[in-house]
Amino acid sequence: MIISASYRTDIPAFYADWFSRRLAAGSVQVANPYGGKPYRVSLQPGDTTGFVFWTRNVRPFLTNLDVIRDQGTPFVVQFTVTAYPRPLESSTVAADVAAAQIIALAKDFGPRSVVWRYDPVLLTSLTPPEFHLAAVDRLAARLRGQVDEVCLSFAHVYRKTARNLDRAAKRHGFVWHDPPAGEKQALLTELSGIAAACGMSATICSQPDVDLPAARCIDLSRLSDVAGRPLSARQKGNRPGCLCAESRDIGAYDTCPHGCSYCYAVSDRDRAVTNHRRHDPAGDTLAPGR
Repeated sequence: MIISASYRTDIPAFYADWFSRRLAAGSVQVANPYGGKPYRVSLQPGDTTGFVFWTRNVRPFLTNLDVIRDQGTPFVVQFTVTAYPRPLESSTVAADVAAAQIIALAKDFGPRSVVWRYDPVLLTSLTPPEFHLAAVDRLAARLRGQVDEVCLSFAHVYRKTARNLDRAAKRHGFVWHDPPAGEKQALLTELSGIAAACGMSATICSQPDVDLPAARCIDLSRLSDVAGRPLSARQKGNRPGCLCAESRDIGAYDTCPHGCSYCYAVSDRDRAVTNHRRHDPAGDTLAPGR
């Protein structure tokens, strides 16, 4: 089974110690986000096809990556760098710092081991189309020759996402909107062209109405390349347009304190900060009291 760690929270940035303990123990208990019974996931090398890590700051996690490599288990890091202003991302590491981490990952583990995510694309009065064109141009130039893919997508605006964006907009004095499909297509096409000029393919995460190649965030082919051998897993996307291979996610919602106002995985920033503070690194599960 491929282990996803995690699109529900940033395990590398905030839960590296906990993951190290669970890796040594060989399993983790995961709270069912839909209200069912918790379930146990094996982390034993013989049971784990590979790992996909999702992060905005991999530095606290580097020792874990060395251990996983030494175990012979392939991994891919989905690394988000967007360079948004602080009203949208209150506590992420600076974009230049994050880009330097991507470059170091590519050097130490190989360029196929890391994917740059400029995701989500969010249109606000602080981040109009011109902002995104300039940001992607600068970041793509910095990452030229280090990564071969950038994953793009517009924000999926769920009810809690809209509520959190409205709160941030009121607090910081900006406006935001979810543009129509044609506007999304036009901007993403321009961003794709910038990436291509820097030797990167641009892919789109779960947006089948956009005419660009679909992303495989849980990418069996990429994991196989990292492993140096063919791996097997069935395709089982999480939503329409998702081409991911089947995986088990070991994270928990409402546990990431990064403070991104558009995050679909956090319903309330204060709750996420509280849950992070209550987290027990020695616990069997990531989320406190679950």
